[in-house]
Amino acid sequence: MDLGINRQALVPVVQQIVSAIAAWIRESGVSPGTRLPSIRQLAHDNLLSQSSVVEALERMVAEGLLASRAGSGFVIAVQPVAGSLLAECQWYEGAERKWGDFTDNQLGELKLGCGWLPDTWRESDDISYAIREISRTDTAGVFNYSTPLGLPALREQLHKRLMQIQVASSAERILTTHGASHAQDLLIRSLLKAGDTVVVETPGYGNLYRQLTFHGVTLLEVPRTRSGPDIQALETLLASHRPKCLFINSLYHNPTGSSLSREVAERLLHLARTRDFLIVEEDVYGDLQHASCVRLAALAHDDRVIYISSFSKTLSSALRVGYLTASTALVSQVLKLKILTGMGTSRFAEAMVACLLANGTYRKWVQRLRRRLGTEMAKTLQVLEDEEWEVFTVPAGGMFVWARPRTGDGSRLHARARQLGVLLSSGELFSPTGEHADWLRINVAYACDYRALALFKAMGPAGSTSTILKTTGV
Repeated sequence: MDLGINRQALVPVVQQIVSAIAAWIRESGVSPGTRLPSIRQLAHDNLLSQSSVVEALERMVAEGLLASRAGSGFVIAVQPVAGSLLAECQWYEGAERKWGDFTDNQLGELKLGCGWLPDTWRESDDISYAIREISRTDTAGVFNYSTPLGLPALREQLHKRLMQIQVASSAERILTTHGASHAQDLLIRSLLKAGDTVVVETPGYGNLYRQLTFHGVTLLEVPRTRSGPDIQALETLLASHRPKCLFINSLYHNPTGSSLSREVAERLLHLARTRDFLIVEEDVYGDLQHASCVRLAALAHDDRVIYISSFSKTLSSALRVGYLTASTALVSQVLKLKILTGMGTSRFAEAMVACLLANGTYRKWVQRLRRRLGTEMAKTLQVLEDEEWEVFTVPAGGMFVWARPRTGDGSRLHARARQLGVLLSSGELFSPTGEHADWLRINVAYACDYRALALFKAMGPAGSTSTILKTTGV
């Protein structure tokens, strides 16, 4: 069995063994009970140490993909469908029914449409340094609650960062949260009640739709264009409705990759003042910028804009560190709910982020990340152009491309993706009503994987031609 081990790759050899065997199980369709080649044979055929092979196979036993039989070595295990595991996977952003670490670890699927960076892109040494530094110098950061607004050292660093992007604020107007979703939830519960009306972009962030619906809020949809919300459609809605808020993702929009233009931004602020509504601006991808950007919070807005961001997309999703900045009165209102519902945020996690911001580590990491994403973005756009896929817009930065094959054959697309082991985030996942759409969110950090490239080609003109020839018997 050739496992295709690449010793120059950043992925550890043991993980490559696991992924290769999982892919072989998926693609070959072998039945439970099938015996794998012996440890000695696998090691010999792939020039590996037997200890590496043993570690990989034992890991797959722990995951339930293999079983160890005395005297028979390792065999393909019967795969029980664990309802609790499947249920756990369904909360993931952009989730299909089979989405999540459960399927990725066991069967090696490529999460082409996911909303986060690959683990192999992460730089754990910097986080390890911050952990050691806090444990050595800040005992309170390890054991104590954080202050109500959030760790002062972090809020001071956030204030400096906001000044750099021309967002007027102060440490007293910054409230830390458990990520951007927590900030949105606190705002929804503080500003809205069941029956209230808000405006959301479509396509947009599915979890926001679910949060609002859970609280009984009515959603008015405005289409997202290449330069922001469709102003004409928004004005039409405002003529017959009085929404309390507009929720917007200004930069490197999820899922379209588009960014707000200056003209649209100024028009939105004018409407907010004249029609009396607030704007909740999410900017979790803003650090991935490559070009000049327009943020609503950086323009004169008379406290109409509430700005949300986090470090989940760039630094670590596990740390759960986000923040919002708003008027003093609104921050005080949200603060009461934050204390009532959770006592506060993690002082330890906030101390880590403050450390990485203060010593310049985060700035250098983001610069490297921008360059890497920029390279992958250019490659992805070129491949899509070569295979004649339609692209919604050419993003100036970020990690998403919103695209679709020109064939428009959704059933063939999903069937081919399943064959290749590619998990998709389809258009209906980004609609408040789940309306069908043939657009796909493509994460460029995953798009140059051989499985993604095979999918793009299969749905391009060459793939369509081969399909026609095959079905006609030519």
